[in-house]
Amino acid sequence: MNAWKFASVCLVAGILGVALVGRSAAQNQAAGTGPGASASAALPKDVYPESRSRLPLPKKDDMDDYGKRVFDKLLDPSRPSLAGLQGPTGIRLWSPHIAEPMGDANAYLRSGTGFGDRLTEIAILTTAREIQNQFEWTAHEVSGLRAGVEPAIVDIIKYRKPVTGLGEKETVVIKFGRELFGQRKVSSETFADALRLFGRRGLVDLVSLMAHYTATSVLLNAFDMQLPEGQKPLLPQP
Repeated sequence: MNAWKFASVCLVAGILGVALVGRSAAQNQAAGTGPGASASAALPKDVYPESRSRLPLPKKDDMDDYGKRVFDKLLDPSRPSLAGLQGPTGIRLWSPHIAEPMGDANAYLRSGTGFGDRLTEIAILTTAREIQNQFEWTAHEVSGLRAGVEPAIVDIIKYRKPVTGLGEKETVVIKFGRELFGQRKVSSETFADALRLFGRRGLVDLVSLMAHYTATSVLLNAFDMQLPEGQKPLLPQP
């Protein structure tokens, strides 16, 4: 299986994991536990302070030649990464053959789709909100505002307000995500609107973007990834 086929499988797995992610996230947040539940609380006993997850930070010197190349590639300052090693990249680097294709998929989905930074962040925020992932939401509320997402739109997504008055593309992206994650399907009307606005390739890119961040949420939940030290959680708990 080549790298891009592997990445595609991972993206499909993200969509298939929607129900599990939403249920476990809601349970964790209601209990005040789970990834990103509180940056100020004491870390769980099985979480490493330096990585803030259940795995220690990967060390480049301990890797083989391929792993070292992937390490340098994924941590190149020119690549989009919000968390660096203290995040999903640091977890995936324990398996470089997974880290590289997922990193390549992330780079394309973040900057190669043609959606632009603002609409991409709206799609990511919608995904993070609907699957209730505190780590992803907190990181992308900040980056979304920086990318030009209006505070009013952030609030619409965060508090699940009506999308009345938004632009057509913003409306369709938010509705698409809400239906996909909330109802486990997308209505024919919403699908047709998305297809008309983004075309076949663009729609595949949109769904793949949402699937990618769903798969990342599964990873963050499994390894109990905590918010950066001192970071206040920004996603309201149910």
